[in-house]
Amino acid sequence: MKKLSVIIPAHNEEKRIARTLLDIDSYLEKQAYDYEILVVDNNSNDKTYEVVKQLETTTVQKSRILKQPIQGKGAAVKLGIEQATGDYVMFMDADNATPISEIEKFWPYLESGYEVVIGDRYMDNDKRAKQPLFRTIMSRLSNLLIQVVLFMHIHDTQAGFKTFQTQAAKQIFKLLTINGWAFDMELLAIALKLSYRIKAVPIIREELGGSTVPATAFIQSLRDLFIIKWNSLRGKYSAK
Repeated sequence: MKKLSVIIPAHNEEKRIARTLLDIDSYLEKQAYDYEILVVDNNSNDKTYEVVKQLETTTVQKSRILKQPIQGKGAAVKLGIEQATGDYVMFMDADNATPISEIEKFWPYLESGYEVVIGDRYMDNDKRAKQPLFRTIMSRLSNLLIQVVLFMHIHDTQAGFKTFQTQAAKQIFKLLTINGWAFDMELLAIALKLSYRIKAVPIIREELGGSTVPATAFIQSLRDLFIIKWNSLRGKYSAK
């Protein structure tokens, strides 16, 4: 029986992490495969850890809470990847904006041999999430720049819904150097350098509000984009 490891990086998510965990557990317990849920408390200063720990010992018994004191979504996901025990591993956002059921679209590609399957929020116009105009403009401009600098064929690098063959994920994240928001771009650059196959699949996403992404994340990601390009050119992402 195959096993899926689900990683949820969480920073100050005490108000919504319980519902997310319960929704994920409810869906996965109905599937014909085993699973584990790894919540990584990413240096929270609220009660995220306590909320998850309570659920771990009562309702969601296939969950585990890990602590990552290094601030940054990339650092949190990396710790989860290191601890994952499944045959396949994925990470998704703590706000549950993309429901776990979207994984159903990924299985045909994973089981046919793709090492990396990523969600794309822009492939299906009919199901595209509504969001503030400024966020749409910034997202479009940043995606265009990312395509020009790094990935001509990948249109959405930043969707927080990505799945891997676990062996590939562990190799990719072993080479990861960026702890912040740009880690998605770096992991894809590493995957390509290691000749892993990447498949983009349309996903639905509902903007729920209460985002914990700071306004400075855009500027930091642009800086990191060129760091990733430089690292790639000088061979930093070669297999070790």
